[in-house]
Amino acid sequence: MREKYRFDVIGFVVMPEHIHLLIGEPKQNTVPMVMQILKQRVARRLLPPRDPGVQRELWRRPERQRFWQRCYYDFNVYSDEKVTEKLVYMHRNPVERGLVSLPELWLWSSYRTFAGLDKGL
Repeated sequence: MREKYRFDVIGFVVMPEHIHLLIGEPKQNTVPMVMQILKQRVARRLLPPRDPGVQRELWRRPERQRFWQRCYYDFNVYSDEKVTEKLVYMHRNPVERGLVSLPELWLWSSYRTFAGLDKGL
């Protein structure tokens, strides 16, 4: 997606039901469209497929299974101080949620790259 929509990923943290992404403005398309496509692709790969042959499901309208939270929040970052503030918040999110005791223990994050523990994104 980075190559297709031409944007830089500054930092990320993938949580169980949402993702924190600090990205540059896409050269192709918009941030909302990039987020929609990203969330759709991940959900389609990870959610079990539906059975299209069961017509009664059309009438019952069961609660739809979701992978991600419904909406997203975007914030324009205009200074180095805000970039640092957002990265600290993102990287500490798994700790604050009680998923790990230290940010470097959360494997689905750019924290280890920033801390010099991993090489590159």
